[in-house]
Amino acid sequence: MKAKGLPEHIGAPRELPLDQILVGDCVAAMNALPPASVDLIFADPPYNLQLGGDLRRPDDSLVDAVDDDWDKFASFSDYDRFTRDWLAAARRVLKPDGALWVIGSYHNIFRVGATLQDLGFWMLNDIVWRKANPMPNFRGRRFTNAHETLIWAARGEASKYTFHYEALKGGNDDLQMRSDWYLPLCTGDERLKDDNGAKVHPTQKPEALLARVLLSASNPGDVILDPFFGTGTTGAVAKALGRHFIGLERDPVYAKAARERIAAVTPLAPEAFSTAPSKRSEPRVPFLSLVEAGLVKAGETVHDEKRRHKAVIRADGTLILGPAVGSIHKVGALAQGLPACNGWTFWHVERQGGLTVLDALRGEIRAQMAAA
Repeated sequence: MKAKGLPEHIGAPRELPLDQILVGDCVAAMNALPPASVDLIFADPPYNLQLGGDLRRPDDSLVDAVDDDWDKFASFSDYDRFTRDWLAAARRVLKPDGALWVIGSYHNIFRVGATLQDLGFWMLNDIVWRKANPMPNFRGRRFTNAHETLIWAARGEASKYTFHYEALKGGNDDLQMRSDWYLPLCTGDERLKDDNGAKVHPTQKPEALLARVLLSASNPGDVILDPFFGTGTTGAVAKALGRHFIGLERDPVYAKAARERIAAVTPLAPEAFSTAPSKRSEPRVPFLSLVEAGLVKAGETVHDEKRRHKAVIRADGTLILGPAVGSIHKVGALAQGLPACNGWTFWHVERQGGLTVLDALRGEIRAQMAAA
């Protein structure tokens, strides 16, 4: 539920301040939220870059590097304590089946990962964001730092986290989405600038990165929490994709820029982001149902796609292949000498002068069930 007229500070309301930016310390803000109330967290914490002195190009011009106070910690132990505090608060507000994404560089991501595991989060993937246009290594003493790392972790080992596998695969030319993502840095009109043309925030993330995170691991209507909101990339993408956001940001200048940015976002039409049903969520249809519906007949022969193997359909919904009798999956595996087989995609029947896969006939049953 949305708290009407909630002031933008980390005061005491226990309702969820949906689609708002709370200005203040992120740990205190999260501790003021109801427990188990958030579906997904995206966190872009300080990287603790430990920059000493100015960073200059070979022509002696100054590099616009991250040297803000919010990225400075007195020691690694201070940074570890800070990391543990915000991750513990984040875990408290996550729903049991919620998940967290955190992004970082080699300076901090390994320390963050160890703390995640210490607190009971369950690692799902690490994602390499490979930058299409990275900043060069001006000193020439190291490799060009061309990537950042994201960790995707469920709240716990038993969490039934959200993952839209089929949707990602469909948008990737029917290939499984890999854990290395090639995306450009935030540039051009997307980069927020102040009245003097300077960057409002030094580490503004590209909207394409957040869109892939939210489309893969959340659903329309979900609540997305960002404890290091910055200039509001998470909120802008969440609004466009039909999700709610809660932004926590201690810098009022960043919060103001984020508020203005998000106000200008027009949400997409629901059909542009609605979640397609996954195969796992579709109703179970046993092969016997196809026999009973007359879509296949007892005594009919099934073949694999290249007609190397064939079996006969029995009246009870099993197949017979030589002396072996069993399910479409078991007999398909035996035919190939494999430990397992998806019989729905392996076996085909003759229809209209060609082969039709059994899975297409199962789809007809499911369509009838949906219509009923």
